[in-house]
Amino acid sequence: MQILKKYVSKIIIFLLVMVSFLILTTMAFINLSPQFGNSPSGIHLEKISKSPNYDEGQFINLIPTQMDMNFHNGMGVMHKWLFDTKGRKPSKPLPVMFTKNGNQPPPNPHSRITWYGHSAIMLEMDRLTLFLDPMLGSASSPVSFMSKRFKYEKPIDINSVPKLDAVILSHDHYDHLDYPTIMKLKERVTHFYTPLGVGSHLKRWGIDESIITELDWWESVEIGNLKLIAAPARHFSGRGLSDRNKTQWASWIINGANERIYFSGDSGYGPHFKEIGDKFGPFDFAMIECGQYNELWEAIHMMPEQTIQASLDLGANQMMPIHWSAFNLSLHSWTEPVVRASKAAHKHNVKMITPIIGEQFSPAFSKAGNFWWSELL
Repeated sequence: MQILKKYVSKIIIFLLVMVSFLILTTMAFINLSPQFGNSPSGIHLEKISKSPNYDEGQFINLIPTQMDMNFHNGMGVMHKWLFDTKGRKPSKPLPVMFTKNGNQPPPNPHSRITWYGHSAIMLEMDRLTLFLDPMLGSASSPVSFMSKRFKYEKPIDINSVPKLDAVILSHDHYDHLDYPTIMKLKERVTHFYTPLGVGSHLKRWGIDESIITELDWWESVEIGNLKLIAAPARHFSGRGLSDRNKTQWASWIINGANERIYFSGDSGYGPHFKEIGDKFGPFDFAMIECGQYNELWEAIHMMPEQTIQASLDLGANQMMPIHWSAFNLSLHSWTEPVVRASKAAHKHNVKMITPIIGEQFSPAFSKAGNFWWSELL
């Protein structure tokens, strides 16, 4: 019995050492790896802590928001994630149209949009070129072997991205704020616009704070002839183990001389869509998240039917579902978001545009339809 106790004691000590080593290694990796960014600190933290949307050390939503992820639900999600994978990725590379119109200017006075998949949008408007959530990397995670991008017929050529008057970021999650992409684009960007606190990451990555502007909800700034307004979203933030909700999340309103455009970023459904529509709508075009949802985290990612309702709340003349067709970050099939949204749009007489990745189009001349994904089911 004494020998058995010694044996068990050695096993326990060994396990404790291994766990400690794993924890220390993980913390060292996070602290030393630049892709994790930085949380706001010092004077920067003092400034953002005065926001009415900041409370007890973190940013908050307008209404109570939490995920139903107890231990039982978490284990169920893990099982489905590992073993129920049918249909979650395309059966073959997705079609792209990155070179259709080349570098021709958009038809003045109308805007032009290029979708890079997920929520990455290039917007050419009033003679300015803006890139919203330019996630062009191969993986939506801090390590390259996890959450890899779907295969495209032709990979994104980041070197073909032109000089950018502005990069606009909705929040700091990896599928929206990508360290490798920012490092490759930063010398071509005139200015970065972010929600409060997100500039901390950019500064760690060598971007001068003189070209970073952070806005709280309902604050605005002018970019040439455009007016950019940060608006509420219902979500959360964080890139590491200890920075949850240390930076803000936002949707964006972009008003030009002839068009009003809305970009949702990530958001669960809520009354903020109606409030935005009442204050700044109706919108000529709205790009609204539709994908990576689940009933367990419906509070932070809309279901497709809610995406269509959000477009109605906003008073959008046309809408485009985003946040799909690039990464497998939930349990639904990769086409389910757009299929369900299409049915809801038809039911409510909403004009929904679904371009091919890389296709350049002007909302003023676009047509609904184009069910290109149906050939890849």
